[in-house]
Formats: sequence, structure tokens, C-alpha cells
Amino acid sequence: MRAVLQRVSRSSVEVDGACVGQIGRGWLVLLGVERGDTEADANWTAEKILSLRAFEDEQGKMNRSVVDVRGGILVVSQFTLLADCRAGRRPSFTAAADPAEAERLYLHCARRLAGSGLEVATGVFRATMNVELVNEGPVTLQLDSRKSS
Repeated sequence: MRAVLQRVSRSSVEVDGACVGQIGRGWLVLLGVERGDTEADANWTAEKILSLRAFEDEQGKMNRSVVDVRGGILVVSQFTLLADCRAGRRPSFTAAADPAEAERLYLHCARRLAGSGLEVATGVFRATMNVELVNEGPVTLQLDSRKSS
């Protein structure tokens, strides 16, 4: 499972001109599910998102987690994170999980995040979405559950 985390002052996602999810300060998470991913990958990803210390403390050091700052999390599915661009001119998406399994694991990860008690919003799986964000810092981090050990 791959994720790109962007520390945001605010973020929202629209589908067909309607806002379907928004948060204030916190993480915008772009999440891609890879063929062969399991609930263990989703659990690892959720725990890492909750525990990463990338929010500033009183001394301006990245020393606090999203839980510590009581931030929000906006999770948007993005299979294009699994693109292989090494050959040719069009990306290959063969590494992406099939849609039914990807949706199941995407929602599982979102539920694990919501279990923290933080505000968690999502996009709409397989929809064309417009995502807005104000990247704070900027801080952008990458996670890959297959590179967790």
C-alpha cells in the first residue's frame, strides 16, 4: 500500500461540483492499494499516518503527530500511485489491486484512522475528484507498506 501524505492547513475534495469531504489542519492522504495488499498493510499504513511526528511543537520542531495536534485526515483513493512509468510513454497500472479489493482495503484503512477519534473524511472511490489543499510547510511524505521492515 502506498500513500503520499501532505501536511495541510486545510483540504477538501469535490465530486460533480459537490464537496464530499473536508478537513482543517492535518493530513491529506493520497492512498493507492497494490495487488497483493492485505488488511495488515492497511493497518500498518493507518498506524504510521497516526504516529508520524511531522507537526511542529512550540520550538518549531517536527515533534508532534496528527493525534497530538488533534488534526483531521482526508483520505483520497489514488491508484495512479502504483503507476510504472519506466517503459514507453503511457503509465502501466498492472500493480494496482483490482477495484473491489482496493476499495475494501481503502475503506478499511479509513475506518482504522477514524478509530483514533480524529475527524476523518474521504473522497469517493473510483470517482473523478477535484482535490484542493493548502500544503503547510510544505511537508510531503511517502509511505510504502512493502518497505516497512
